[in-house]
Amino acid sequence: MKISISLLMWFLLGITTIFAEGEKQSVMLTGASFATSNNGWFEFGCQKLDVIPLNRAVSGESIVHTAEKMNAGTFYSSEEFEKNDALVIMHVHEKDVFNDPHSWLREKYSDYEFPMDMGNYVGAFDYVIKRYISDCFNLKYDSTSVYFNTPHGKPAIIVLCTHWHDSREIFNTTVRQLAEKWGLPVVEFDKNIGFSKNQLHPVSNKQFSLLYAYDTQEQNGVMYGWHPLNGDTYIQHKMATIFTNSMQGILP
Repeated sequence: MKISISLLMWFLLGITTIFAEGEKQSVMLTGASFATSNNGWFEFGCQKLDVIPLNRAVSGESIVHTAEKMNAGTFYSSEEFEKNDALVIMHVHEKDVFNDPHSWLREKYSDYEFPMDMGNYVGAFDYVIKRYISDCFNLKYDSTSVYFNTPHGKPAIIVLCTHWHDSREIFNTTVRQLAEKWGLPVVEFDKNIGFSKNQLHPVSNKQFSLLYAYDTQEQNGVMYGWHPLNGDTYIQHKMATIFTNSMQGILP
């Protein structure tokens, strides 16, 4: 039996479409103890978004560690990078990540020296942003990439996050300044979490964040909730909703 060329082309086109529609987007997260998979918000959020979560967060690490790994080529594989659609950064230590009193910033990511000073949060954020954007753009020169010979390589989608509530004023303020500098979106957990450090709980007369945390941290003489309750808890699902709502307007 003979099969017409047109019928064969339609068949192959249908197979290609099926495979293309079956490919899920993936989102990569870097962070420390607030972002590790035992929390749950990132994984819950990715499930709602129907994307593959690539969680690279490690408890006790900082943005400097992410910069070190990117410099060493160990943060993501070529295949993971090719398929990744967005890089989410939730390194939320109470540090200034925008102002540069020590002249840490460099013009190009390749100008940074490693090992990097562990106190260089400003430089590390700058390196990670510049390196990711550069890696995305340079895929236009990679003959093995689907972005080969495209005008701008792969779109570089970088998303910054605030702390999970509003107690970390230095970080929350400067990460927004950093986002404004680069034109990056911010997942504003602090503005949407449902409570504020500026108002105490009307019954306990304590900070609301203490209700949703398993440990405490004192800042400027005030005791706040430190790490949010993990797993299948209200606070993790609330964070997942905030993350999901933000990413729906960011992912292509």
